[in-house]
Amino acid sequence: MPTTNPGSTPAIIFDLGAVLIDWDPRHLYRKLFDDHQEMERFLAEITTHAWNAQHDAGVRWEDGVSSLTVEHPEYADLIMAYWKRWDEMLNGPIEGTVAILQRLKDDGHELHALTNWSDETFPVARRRYGFLDLFEQIVVSGEEKVTKPDHRIYRTLLDRIGRTPRECIFIDDSPRNVAAAVELGFDAIHFVSPQQLADDLAVRGILD
Repeated sequence: MPTTNPGSTPAIIFDLGAVLIDWDPRHLYRKLFDDHQEMERFLAEITTHAWNAQHDAGVRWEDGVSSLTVEHPEYADLIMAYWKRWDEMLNGPIEGTVAILQRLKDDGHELHALTNWSDETFPVARRRYGFLDLFEQIVVSGEEKVTKPDHRIYRTLLDRIGRTPRECIFIDDSPRNVAAAVELGFDAIHFVSPQQLADDLAVRGILD
């Protein structure tokens, strides 16, 4: 159920990856592997989610790649590609969500973003996707050295925008991140698809 304050105009906070931007290592590694199962094993067991997430928390790519290469020297070139060819993991905007973002902006809503993203690679997306200029504030985990679902990064955003959780709608594709937002008092939407998001915002009276 929506929890924003009745009568208030909420600030709307978007996650970026898998909500507005189609980022996936598979967009790169399909070019580098002939065998799909071998690729999936590499992503699951070598360049793991936890390994990638440390860069979102501020670990330098040079350091992360170096330490993983020491552990798995047989994959040195493939590990290096994760860093040096990172831009090939971006497959463009999720157009349906970008259209919603633009409608919200046109209607005068206050828009912000809170993203788990390396501060070394985020500038690539910043230059590539002009719709990011629609946000008033973008809080990047790599710059803050803390990632969602840690409550501290949500509070960092709230401090910068001068809002309370009950004055915000938070949108994210990660159930863990959504759950953390709910714990703090946000009205949170688990993003599944642009149509589902549009429906959930319509229920809240944000979109017609």
